[in-house]
Amino acid sequence: MSESYRLAARTSVHATVVRAGSVRFGGGGFTLVAGPCSIESAEQMDEAAAGVARAGGTMLRGGAYKPRTSPYDFQGLGDDGLPLIAAAGARHGLAVVTEALAESHVALVAAYADMIQIGARNMQNVPLLRAAARTGLPVLLKRGPSATLDEMLYAAEYVLLEGNANVVLCERGIRGFDPHTRNVFDLGGALRLKELSHLPVIVDPSHASGRRSLIEPLTLAAAAAGLDGAIVEMHPHPEEARCDAAQAIDIATFARIVRRVESVNAALAETEPAGCA
Repeated sequence: MSESYRLAARTSVHATVVRAGSVRFGGGGFTLVAGPCSIESAEQMDEAAAGVARAGGTMLRGGAYKPRTSPYDFQGLGDDGLPLIAAAGARHGLAVVTEALAESHVALVAAYADMIQIGARNMQNVPLLRAAARTGLPVLLKRGPSATLDEMLYAAEYVLLEGNANVVLCERGIRGFDPHTRNVFDLGGALRLKELSHLPVIVDPSHASGRRSLIEPLTLAAAAAGLDGAIVEMHPHPEEARCDAAQAIDIATFARIVRRVESVNAALAETEPAGCA
């Protein structure tokens, strides 16, 4: 057991199951979270939520506060975006996850969301990690683009030390050198996290690849490998997205992904030896 992340470390075959609203991460199956990168309007969020629910997804994503590389890019609707995603989720029976970008956002995000996302840029923002943990809501922790697996688990440890056991780890790509993908999809690293930690591990193929053509095969690879889920960027009209349009899939593609993941899950269930944890 690591002395550095003793609470996050795997010490037995048993794995933690994290529940966010009606959604379960871990314990078998593959949880699919989808929605637009940024909350743009009530109409956009309602159409997105309807598409996620109709396809069989269980959780709605969308950013009210957007950390953008360029200060001239769309930064999100801020506080005004939170009631829009909450209303859309409630209307279509979906749990909601959204990012808190700063400590000052945490209380308001907690009032509207079922799960708080800590984005890659903030993975090691200790005050933010502690503030999110103290809400008692589950925390979705994304790996920083230059973070090692150990550093990610240290970050999770800050949440766990606050008495919040509900942490989901997310591999969203690490920085590489080839411009053909936005980042490097570290599937091996995600699988190693499953060996090192009892916490659920999901992937973000949208940020890892930056290309909508790669979202479906990367999601299926994660499902086949036995990871716990994926969070993907899905926009009702991807060509109109104000943020990360190149990596946003449409509703029909998401529906196909859900069907194909269900087939992968069924195949895995048939081949799993009886009595496996």
